[in-house]
Amino acid sequence: MQYVKIKDVIVEQIESGMLTPRQKLPAERKLAESFDTTRVTLREALSSLEAEGRIYREDRRGWFISPAPLRYNPTQTLNFTNMALAQNRNPKTELVSAKGILATKEATKLLELQPFSDVYRVDRVRYLEDRPVVYVTNYIRPELFPNLLDYDLSKSLTDIYREHFGVVYQKIRYRVSTTSLLGETAQALRATSGSPAMVVERVNYNQNGDLIDCDIEYWRHDAISIESIAQLER
Repeated sequence: MQYVKIKDVIVEQIESGMLTPRQKLPAERKLAESFDTTRVTLREALSSLEAEGRIYREDRRGWFISPAPLRYNPTQTLNFTNMALAQNRNPKTELVSAKGILATKEATKLLELQPFSDVYRVDRVRYLEDRPVVYVTNYIRPELFPNLLDYDLSKSLTDIYREHFGVVYQKIRYRVSTTSLLGETAQALRATSGSPAMVVERVNYNQNGDLIDCDIEYWRHDAISIESIAQLER
């Protein structure tokens, strides 16, 4: 099939270093002309490369070569900034919104709350090398962190909890699933609506065993590699 040959050529150029991370591919029309093919066939090849995490698309900007994924262990308490710096990446966090709300159905379930409970909701976008890679929503129990909204929430919540409230994570329950990026989440990540995404859902407990917050992370699927080491019980 012709689209497989096109894909193989692009893969070879990526692996040889001819195409480098974050490099923009030519426009689809030019690529189709260079491969002497139709745009329909070309898009089959590009979609296959996207599914494999080799390229990514930014809405209205075109296709780019994917950098190496961030190695991510959801069971570690290492915050995003330190995790990225440890892998020689350049991280940044943008605060989208922070407010007190009535708990959503999702937050009520994850935090095991009574109906109509109050929570803090904090939405942030995290970047690697100025590319938005993950949209994060935190739901936080406000009675454990009074006046939390007065702090700079573009900083690490882990650090704020420890330095200002004496709270540290002791246990984490997490779930990983897949979805598609839609609406405001897709827009914040500069992704085309319907782009594949990895969802990491974490529920966090403090040193006293109290359930304190949860976070739902929507990652561009090519941006992370989920890695974890488990100690087997015998």
